[in-house]
Amino acid sequence: MTRAATPDWRGWVPDLLVGLTVLGLALVEVGRFTYYEAPQGPVLVAFGLAASVGLARVVPSAALGIAWLVGLSHLATGTNPLVTEVLFAMVAFGCARWGGAVTLWLSALSIPVSATVLVLWVSPYIFYEALQVAGVDGLADSAARSAGDDWRLTAALMGMALLAAPWLGGLAFRYADRARRSRVSQVSAEAARDQAEEIARLRDEQARLAHDVHDVVGHSLAVILAQAESAQYLPDADGAKLKQTMENIATSARTSLDDVRQVLASASGRGAPGRTSTDLDSLIEGVRASGHQVVSTEYGTPQPLPPELEVVAFRVLQEMLTNALKHGSRDQPVRVERHWEGELRIEVQNVVEPVPEETRPVAVAGTQPVAGGQGVDGMRRRLESVGGRLDVRRRHDPPTFTATAWLPVRTVAR
Repeated sequence: MTRAATPDWRGWVPDLLVGLTVLGLALVEVGRFTYYEAPQGPVLVAFGLAASVGLARVVPSAALGIAWLVGLSHLATGTNPLVTEVLFAMVAFGCARWGGAVTLWLSALSIPVSATVLVLWVSPYIFYEALQVAGVDGLADSAARSAGDDWRLTAALMGMALLAAPWLGGLAFRYADRARRSRVSQVSAEAARDQAEEIARLRDEQARLAHDVHDVVGHSLAVILAQAESAQYLPDADGAKLKQTMENIATSARTSLDDVRQVLASASGRGAPGRTSTDLDSLIEGVRASGHQVVSTEYGTPQPLPPELEVVAFRVLQEMLTNALKHGSRDQPVRVERHWEGELRIEVQNVVEPVPEETRPVAVAGTQPVAGGQGVDGMRRRLESVGGRLDVRRRHDPPTFTATAWLPVRTVAR
């Protein structure tokens, strides 16, 4: 069973102590200066001053309102100001430091207004009388001699300075705190951005790992399946060819296992990045070894490629050959063309079983773009990551499947 939430009053303790202290000082002043004929007014001023100062931090708007009520009570009752009312400077500081926007600007406006009202209403001799009651005759004589027409400007400037200085101090603390909170928010935003970038990087690595494993396993299984299917048609007496086919299957499986280990080691940081071999000719020869016909043609002058482009070209051709083995006719060769014409263009074409006329989709100019599966999407993302592109089309006359990839050629400096 949980307890009901209670307001935290402990945060108000310092403000309560400050208010009681101010009240004590004001009441001492009221009792000390006996020239007040009606002490009720000064006592009310003392309580108002204490309440205003006590609320200056927690409720600045209420503190400002009480300060104005105290000022209006002076005008309404004719009560002379108390010396302890200089503590209204704490209210000015609190309004500038913790007040809202409206309270901030109203407190700024209150400073010149209150100083003007004070000098227009208060007689200069009130200070002389107060000093006489206090027993400070020398200062009282000086005050009497200085009473004249120019005292009002001096009093106005002193009153404004008395309130403006703490108000400006509170404003400085206000903007310093705002700058600190802005820095904290900026640090939090940068941390959130770094976290989002790290999550995106991990997701990219996971996707790349999934594509690598898909390409390696898919290709090796397609080659092994082709070899196993071809072994079914070998004569029983031809043990040498059967043994060679089984050796090819074992070699393909071993190579696939090594490739998967290499990919996983690279992803975990325990191995060298990339792939041990990216020779396109060896990839084509591996398909031929499975018993499938491959017609390979190369046009132009081959150029050395940076490692990242070599890996992309190898993986893309690997996936193209995998699709050709899986979906192509076994009695028809797979045609592989490589064109070096300012960019590397790889084209793989295989013959597929004809689609029945009643289920054949409508194609433009005898071709139809093919929607991407996981393998096609993986090839497309790989190519786009290095500035390349992919086109996959099915032709109905003759029934063929053609995949074409373009890679930019950035030669390696020798």
